[in-house]
Amino acid sequence: MLPRVSLSKIAPDVPTLLERLTPVRRAGGRIVLTNGCFDLLHPGHVRYLAAARQLGDALVVGLNGDASVRRLKGPPRPILTLEERAEVVAALAAVDHVIAFHDDTPLALVIAVRPAVLAKGADWEERHIAGAAEVRGWGGRVERIPLVPGVSTSELLRRIREA
Repeated sequence: MLPRVSLSKIAPDVPTLLERLTPVRRAGGRIVLTNGCFDLLHPGHVRYLAAARQLGDALVVGLNGDASVRRLKGPPRPILTLEERAEVVAALAAVDHVIAFHDDTPLALVIAVRPAVLAKGADWEERHIAGAAEVRGWGGRVERIPLVPGVSTSELLRRIREA
């Protein structure tokens, strides 16, 4: 059996994640938080996460749990399980930490992590970004990252069905 990779980047819970972020905070580093389903990782995801990482000193990726993805995207999503998505996202060099959340929005995670930067795709209007007001309230900033045109999981699934 092949070994799983990057499991050390996956935090089992929020207290563990916060403990892992302590050295970054003590050094005066900026923590960037983003979130999403990241189902069927594609070049758009990779570029997005690399751009988010450039906004600070540590990138935390919140992953929607499987039931949350199903509620947001509909059946039969997710294609990959939470554990599979976490392993793939954690394998990316741009990603420092991965944590699951099970609500439909990451608001509780944003409040717990208190990032200096909250990053989201430019397809999200700032007024719809969960936690944006809170991040701005403690002096952080919200960054909307441009998407790669024509690249999405939905588009990838469409291409697979046509093949």
